[in-house]
Parts: sequence; C-alpha cells; structure tokens
Amino acid sequence: MQVLTWIANNIFGVPAFLIGIIVVLGLVLQKKTLSQTITGTFKAMIGFLIINAGASIITGALNIFQPMWAEVFGLKADSLGQYMGQTAFNVKFGSAVTLAMFLGFLINVLLARFTRFKYIYLTGHIMFWTTTIFAGVIVEAVGPSHVSLIKLVAFLSIFMGLYWTFQPALVQPFMRKVTGGNTIALGHSSASVAILAALLGKVFGNKANDSEKIKLPKGLEFLRDSNVITALTMGVLFFIGAIIISIKGTPGSHALIKQAAGQNFPMYSIIQSFTFAGGIAVVLLGVKMFIGEIVPAFNGIATKIVPGAVPALDCPVVFTFAPNAVILGFLGAFFGSLIWLVVIGNTVSYVFVPTMIVLFFHGATAGVFGNSTGGVRGALIGGFVTSTIVAWGQYFMVHFLIGTTIPDTAMWAADSDMFILGPIVKIFAHLLF
Repeated sequence: MQVLTWIANNIFGVPAFLIGIIVVLGLVLQKKTLSQTITGTFKAMIGFLIINAGASIITGALNIFQPMWAEVFGLKADSLGQYMGQTAFNVKFGSAVTLAMFLGFLINVLLARFTRFKYIYLTGHIMFWTTTIFAGVIVEAVGPSHVSLIKLVAFLSIFMGLYWTFQPALVQPFMRKVTGGNTIALGHSSASVAILAALLGKVFGNKANDSEKIKLPKGLEFLRDSNVITALTMGVLFFIGAIIISIKGTPGSHALIKQAAGQNFPMYSIIQSFTFAGGIAVVLLGVKMFIGEIVPAFNGIATKIVPGAVPALDCPVVFTFAPNAVILGFLGAFFGSLIWLVVIGNTVSYVFVPTMIVLFFHGATAGVFGNSTGGVRGALIGGFVTSTIVAWGQYFMVHFLIGTTIPDTAMWAADSDMFILGPIVKIFAHLLF
C-alpha cells in the first residue's frame, strides 16, 4: 500500500514525471539512440511545464479579474467554514484517492489495450481533481464514518478507469474536426461542453464564418493577430471593471485598489490584460513544443504495447488550432455567466459566483469546438453553454450534492463534467455503499 501510494503521489501526482516516463518508454520501444531519447524526453517535459507556466500566468490575471467583477456586481461568497477543508479531506481520504488514481489508470491502459477504445489519459492534475471530487460526493452521500475505504477505492478505480477511457472516445469525432487528424485526443473535464458546443454550433452556427478567417478592412488587419485581439478584448473588460471599482468607493473596492501598490488602478488593470495575453502566448508555445515530442514518442507505445494508442491531453492542446475562438469562447462564457447571475438570483434566490478560471479554460475549449462546426457563432454558443452548465451545476452542487464533508474547493471550483456526473456518482453511492 505504501509503495502504491508513493507511486501515485510522486509520479501520477506530478504530471511532468508521468509525461517523461511515457515519452522515455515510447522512444525506447522505437529503439531511438540515447541522445534522441534524452532530447525528446526533456523537450516534452519542458514543453509541458511551459504550458503549466502559461496557465499559472493566466490564473494569476484571472485572480484579479474575478474579484473585480464580483465587486462590480456586489457578489458575496458564502462562508466555507461549514465544509471540510481540502487539506483535512486529503489527510483523511487522500490515500484512497491516490490509490484509486493509480488503479484507475491501469484499468484505462488495459481497456485501451484490449478494446477498440485506444485512448490513454495523461492529464494528471485532472485525474487527481476528478477523483477527489467524486470521492467527496461519495463520502457526503454515505457519511464519513460509514464509508468503507476498500469499497471507495474499488468503486473509484473502476469508475475513473471507465471515465478516462470513454471520455476521450466520445469527444474524438469532434476532436478530429478541430485537429484535422487522429494523433491526439482531449483528456479534460470540459468534454461535456466541448461536445455540446460542437453539436449546437453545427445546428445554429455558420461554419463558413470561421473565427480564424474573419475578413477585416485593411486598417483593422492587426486584429488577425491572436495576441493582439486577446490583449485588446481583455483590456476592455479589465478597464471597464477597474473604472467601476474606482468609482464605487466600497471597502471591497478599496481592498482591490490596494493590490496596485500605489499605481493607478485602471492602468494596473490594463497591464493585467497584457499579462493574461502573455500567458496565452506562453501556453501556445508550450503546446507546440509538447505536441512535437509526445506524438512521435507515443508511436512506440502505439505499435508495441497498445496498438493504435492515442494520448488524451489537457485542454490547452486545442488552443493552437483556433486562438481567436479561445477568446470568443471565454467572452461567451463571461457574458453568459452575467446573464445567469441575474436569472438564478431572481428565480431560485441563489447568488451564483462565476469561477473565472473554470469559465476560461472550459469556455475556451468549448469555443474551439463550437468554431469547428459553427464558426464565430458556434464559438460564442460554446462559451454560453459552458456558463449555463457551470452556473446551474454550481447551484445544484451546493444545494443537493454537498453538505459538510465534501472538500470546500468543490463548492464552486468543480468542472463541467463533474456537475453532470456528480448526481450519477451519488446514486451509485447510495446503491453500492
């Protein structure tokens, strides 16, 4: 048990190591030279870490953007004091989660080897996060004093192994439209909104109006550059929010303004929009480097161990295929969340707290998939679909799925697939535990 827990924590819990091992295995199976193996492995790991670095930059900017707009609309988050903290949950159930991750991954590999679903899930942090949330749903349904750790590990291993196998398989027909091939798959908890975006984009969108081929007057051709359009779009949103905050004069707005450390807050906010755009550029750079190494390396696994195997990777891998759709998807999600904030508040009296990190990564992914079938309109629809699932999912999660024993971070930070699968997991928990 200690050995398996160590492996789960130190390899599966550190995605860069898992990626490195996969690449080494693939290159060795292809009988590459030592020099080629070291180069390919290091570049794949560095590319992956560059993606993470870019994601951290984006997250840092959104951690200013979110409280800014929460203050604009006067949103007050509920206290998390009644919920089990993430740290406390990890102490009590962390070993079960990590062991289930390890066994679930083995089930995923076995299913890929012996069935026609050849997808191997490699998004380590999502593997941990989804397993943790579903463990929390089970513990909440059964009660922390009544849950059997053996049953918990057994159920999660099978459920996650199936999810990590079939989630990429369900998305792949739409993924091919995005990438134009079958070399990579999507291994991310935004799969549900990606599929819905592609389907709705096909029905309500216009593929001819592709977001990456928008015709512009000569004087506006600078808008063809995805870096420019990202900085400009986010700059407008940051600036409007900053102006409102500067005028409001509430205690919350004063606290936000202090973060500028004496700099004019609107000017500080504009810099954050450029920082956000820089984070996107870093992610795209990392994706190119990462994909350039892992796809060739994976051929060794595909030919020797799991014939036809396809790596299922994190959502930023699709961003390079339609950078403009990334921003359109986020805009659709952002403005959709504002609409649902008003609607939910006036219908069920729940204060929806938009989680910008989830809205960005899921909305951007949905935007790319929506654009692949419905152009600009499809990308915006994809973002709106994301905000719809996140908004109503958050409401149902808070009111019907959690009580006190689930990790506090699950209250608002759950992902699109978790909102859809959470009720199913709860039903299984009542039946099997």
